[in-house]
Amino acid sequence: MSTPPFPPVTDADLAVMRQQLGRPMRGVVGIAARCVCGNPTVVATAPRLPDGTPFPTFYYLTHPAATAALSVLEADHVMPDLAAELEDEETAAAYRAAHEAYLADRAGYGDVEEIAGISAGGMPTRVKCLHALAGHALAAGPGVNPIGDRALALSTWSPSRCVCAEPGAAG
Repeated sequence: MSTPPFPPVTDADLAVMRQQLGRPMRGVVGIAARCVCGNPTVVATAPRLPDGTPFPTFYYLTHPAATAALSVLEADHVMPDLAAELEDEETAAAYRAAHEAYLADRAGYGDVEEIAGISAGGMPTRVKCLHALAGHALAAGPGVNPIGDRALALSTWSPSRCVCAEPGAAG
């Protein structure tokens, strides 16, 4: 678990993420979560990219196995079930708090008017992108983002087991 500010990103981190994503990363401000082997799992990205583009997704999931597992969940249509969990007042309040925490983390790297109040993954009222919610949960640690935590628990990928050396898991 990492919280801002992040330690400096290394050239090795950038190389691993390039391999993971098949392209260079833009606007990296830190590695927000790592695989147990040390490879990046979640990158923190500046709220405004170097070319000037606003970028609301501060916590960006890069680990191929994690991304694939969350894609499977989305394809299996678990998002409506997770959204239904927001009908519980306690869960909804925790999700709103996760949204505020996300915005506060990103604000430490600049305020961008075009994305003011916008976090990621549908927060604070919808469930839109499990990748973003899981990325936040991994970066912030258990108990901060209840829907991100649930998505990780439902997935076949685990942050406690390295699969970086397995075929298709880049890193």
